[in-house]
Amino acid sequence: MEEAAIGGHSSARYNLACFEERNGRFDRALKHLIIAANMGHDASLESLKKFYRMGLVGKEDFAATLRGHQAAVDATKSPQREAAYAVRQKWKNAGVAWEERLI
Repeated sequence: MEEAAIGGHSSARYNLACFEERNGRFDRALKHLIIAANMGHDASLESLKKFYRMGLVGKEDFAATLRGHQAAVDATKSPQREAAYAVRQKWKNAGVAWEERLI
């Protein structure tokens, strides 16, 4: 998992943060959450919000991470992705699993 996190996988970073948090290493968990949130990982940002409300994250660090998250999300937007997402939502609303459409 650590190799995946180092390789740039935001979900692996998030999982490492959860592991560190369960083991009481909040400082390490916080670092992993910030990195993952800056890569656009939504669950990491939500966890970071909880840390902020608990007073474990400073206002400046939290604001910088919010800006980084938004920049990462904006960088992945494109008309093609938005069209694909709309089609996926249409299928989902119709009760068709995404995986079924790929077969």
